[in-house]
Amino acid sequence: MTAVLEARGLSVRRGPRLVVADVSLGLGPGEALALIGPNAAGKSTLVRALAGLLPPSAGEERTRLGRYPHRGPLRPFTAEDDTAVARALERSGVETLADRPLATLSAGERQLAALARGLAQEPAILLLDEPAAHLDIGHQLRLFRVLDEVRREGVGVLAVVHDLPRAAAWAERLVLLAGGRVVAEGPPAAVLAGPAAAEAFEVAIRAEHLAGRPVYLFDEKPSPRG
Repeated sequence: MTAVLEARGLSVRRGPRLVVADVSLGLGPGEALALIGPNAAGKSTLVRALAGLLPPSAGEERTRLGRYPHRGPLRPFTAEDDTAVARALERSGVETLADRPLATLSAGERQLAALARGLAQEPAILLLDEPAAHLDIGHQLRLFRVLDEVRREGVGVLAVVHDLPRAAAWAERLVLLAGGRVVAEGPPAAVLAGPAAAEAFEVAIRAEHLAGRPVYLFDEKPSPRG
């Protein structure tokens, strides 16, 4: 299977600070990968580097591009482009917002508009940084349904997801980042049951099963002074 995204030994510095260190990962067509980790783990920086928005200080990354990068910034939009945009707006549920200025949209509406913008490019890959942020539960369900629909069409999706139960329910694979490094990777059950997740989030994690599906519970670890 040819990867739609591949990073090898990727490192990123922000000033003198090493924010992402020696990260290697790949994403296949139609795969759902959730990037998880505690605050300030380097998740957003990694996504920006994978998208080509930040230069790596070491390593390399390779991605397959979508409609806009191939068509060029100066070429006029065609009827085919307009159709792609209309379909993306409808899929994301924001067709009624198409004529609204961006500044008038709520935070949640902007998230959905950003998703529509990505889908309109008919990409081979979607890189999303906390796509469910600011969305109510109904719009979250719609978001992940749409992501599953495009995955069935072969689009690889890598998303930063802070909600660990949601990440485990949606993704086929989790990549756990802590201190800028990948400390665990694999199926959700294996990653969340491992010691790296408990250490990274400083919690105790246990899984209960309801109707044959895992339900993850989290408990704050007692302080050393007890």
